[in-house]
Amino acid sequence: MNNDAAERRDEDCVFCKIVAGEIPSERVHEDDQVVAFKDLSPQAPVHVLVVPRQHRADVRELAHQPEQLAHVVAVAGSLAQKLADGDFRLVFNTGANAGQTVFHVHAHVLASGELAEGEL
Repeated sequence: MNNDAAERRDEDCVFCKIVAGEIPSERVHEDDQVVAFKDLSPQAPVHVLVVPRQHRADVRELAHQPEQLAHVVAVAGSLAQKLADGDFRLVFNTGANAGQTVFHVHAHVLASGELAEGEL
């Protein structure tokens, strides 16, 4: 992890711990900017989370780094191509009332079928 990512870590954040390798995950992609792993409660046949290495609370914070946001979207598209037929839904839950339960920005990549009922 680069120094900037280490500086932007929340010690209590489950996704920061996954990014650091302290909590296991089924990773499908990682690079110097993001880690992508399979969701533990999938809502579609392909349900992957793309998580920036740097801790940001939500997509509103990430929007201040347009290159990082663009990279998250590019990785999502690449994963949909690799793991499904290339078509995908990309969801950012932003805020508790919108269903966000982990307050480290993450994109849900959903592909290969109908979206299951329930929250993301």
